[in-house]
Amino acid sequence: METYQIYTLTSAVLFVIGIGGIFASKHFIKKIIATMIMGGGVFLTFVSLAERDALAFADPVPHALVITGIVVAVASAAFALALARRIYQLTGEESFTDDK
Repeated sequence: METYQIYTLTSAVLFVIGIGGIFASKHFIKKIIATMIMGGGVFLTFVSLAERDALAFADPVPHALVITGIVVAVASAAFALALARRIYQLTGEESFTDDK
């Protein structure tokens, strides 16, 4: 198995774990962590698509997209954590509840 195939398979597994975590949990923090895991799978997909030959130069576009995506993911995770903290302060709820 080639290295890029291992990366692609691992990225698919991470994405599926993230989707499962989003649907399986009602807790705010667990959903945020699952979203970050899912994003890691997407970033790993971009890395695996940046495959190159031994003599060729690396394609800088996927690398720039991954770096930009990581910055955006960290900022959105910080915002989501701040929002979850504020919801907890106002309502005392740690998870989503069904409307009655």
